Amino acid sequence: MKIHHIAIICSDYEVSKKFYTEILDLNIIREVYREERQSYKLDLAIGDHYVIELFSFPNPPQRPSRPESCGLRHLAFSVENVKEKREELIHKGLECEEIRIDEYTGKEFFFTQDPDQLPLEFYEM
Repeated sequence: MKIHHIAIICSDYEVSKKFYTEILDLNIIREVYREERQSYKLDLAIGDHYVIELFSFPNPPQRPSRPESCGLRHLAFSVENVKEKREELIHKGLECEEIRIDEYTGKEFFFTQDPDQLPLEFYEM
């Protein structure tokens, strides 16, 4: 029917929480600390739409390589204006790749990454 959410495990909870809420401007739905797992769980939304569960765990393994390892390749966000979003993220201190054109759709997109080097794509609506 649709994707319910995407789960991300981060290496530094406070850094990633700040990134997703202050840099990407996602809204906090709920934040809990699960004592038995020594783990935070932060539910995040774009507008009213629940989209990401951000987890912290003690000593999570590193991602093997980027971005061609098995598993999730990247997370893509739809934006109205790719150029404006790229400038906004650069202004907030992120390194962003140059804007590319999708050879099949003709739409613009670019990549950056989160604090754990998870590739993030911003794609023209």
